[in-house]
Amino acid sequence: MSENRTDVVRNGARIAGVGAAAAVAVGLLSVGAANADAFVALPDGQKAGPGVTIARTGEHAVVSPSMAANGAGRVVWVSGNAIADVAVTPEGEPGPNNGPTGADGTNNSSTHGASQLNTGYLVGCQVSIGEDAIGLGASAGLSLDGGGVGGSIGIDLGPGEVKFVQIDYKDITKPGRYSVEYQDAEIEVQGCAGYAQARSYTVVEIIGDHYSKTTLYGQPFSIG
Repeated sequence: MSENRTDVVRNGARIAGVGAAAAVAVGLLSVGAANADAFVALPDGQKAGPGVTIARTGEHAVVSPSMAANGAGRVVWVSGNAIADVAVTPEGEPGPNNGPTGADGTNNSSTHGASQLNTGYLVGCQVSIGEDAIGLGASAGLSLDGGGVGGSIGIDLGPGEVKFVQIDYKDITKPGRYSVEYQDAEIEVQGCAGYAQARSYTVVEIIGDHYSKTTLYGQPFSIG
C-alpha cells in the first residue's frame, strides 16, 4: 500500500510539474502576443480628375515594434496597388526629375518631360493626419533606398512633424493604364515617443496646356 501511495505522489508531482511548465509556456505566449505584429486592413479608394481616374486597391499594413526597442521607434510594412487610368496626356519622354514642388499634399516629381504617377505615405508623430494636417508635410519628402518598391527607409520624427515617404513613381508618356504595385515596403520611424500615424497618397500630374494635378488620399491608420 505504501508503495502505491508513493507512486501516486510521484505521479501527482509529475502532473503538477507538467502543469507548471504549461503555465509558463502560456505566460510566454501571452508576452509574445502583446508584442506581436498588428495587421491593418485598409479600404480601397478612387478619385476622378481632369483626364485621369486614380484608384488604390489591396492596401494593408503590418505594424511592429522597432528592433531598437527604445519605446520611440516602430516599423511598418506597407502593401498596395496605385492605379491611374489616363485618358488624355501629351505624349513625351521622361524629363529631368526636379524634385517635389512643395505644394501641400503632393510630393510629386514636377517633371515637365512627361506626366507622372507618384505614390507613397505621409507619416506623422502626435499628429492626426486629416486634411488640415497634410500641409505640415516636409516639402522635400523622402524616398525608399534605391528609388524602388524593394527598398526601405528610416525617418526621425519629432512631436507635431509630418513627412512624406515616396514609395515609387512611374512616368506617363501616353494615354493608358499605369500602376505601381508594392509589397511589404518598410518604413522605420524613430524619435517619436508619442503616437504615430500614417496615410497613403497617390498623385497624378498631367502636363501640357491643360495642366492638372489629382491626389487620392488613403485612410489614416495608427502605427503605434
